[in-house]
Amino acid sequence: MVISEDKVVSVAYELKYNKENSPIIEKVEVEKPMTFIFGSGNLLKDFEANLKNLKTGDSFDFVLTSEQAYGPRTEEAKVQIPINAFEVNGKIDENLLKVGNQVPMMDQAGNRLNGIVLEINDEHVKMDFNHPLAGEDLHFKGVVAEIREATEEEKSHGHIHAHSSCGCDSGECSTEDSVDSCGCGC
Repeated sequence: MVISEDKVVSVAYELKYNKENSPIIEKVEVEKPMTFIFGSGNLLKDFEANLKNLKTGDSFDFVLTSEQAYGPRTEEAKVQIPINAFEVNGKIDENLLKVGNQVPMMDQAGNRLNGIVLEINDEHVKMDFNHPLAGEDLHFKGVVAEIREATEEEKSHGHIHAHSSCGCDSGECSTEDSVDSCGCGC
């Protein structure tokens, strides 16, 4: 079986910046691979393009430019937000709102965003919503651990379900194992 649309793919890899002597940014082991539905739009398009037509056991080694990955860092992604937007029950959580902290937020359309607190004053909080890897060329090196057909339910939801990746296909999962992140039952 080769990697193609609607296949569930498991990969192990090391991710580094594409620079000499770069430290490992992320390491995913074969024992706990990253598993996804190929072509579902949940991963970087060019990451998937480099995996297309590989088979189980095949190795990969490629670089994505910053434009292919998370794009350039932009000043437009740095915004000032009124400080009262961070109030909960009339108070600001001083432990959460510190320079350098990453704060999960939601935009007006309901999209989840993570921002880094850059500055705080009495009226505003300046935050950076650039992706942490924006502006970086990324080097992926790894192996295809497994490929299988996606179930109809997985295809309709656009992601794998917890039982598919936790090894609980035997039906012995707890209730926690059998509910995936969108809240649907497996």
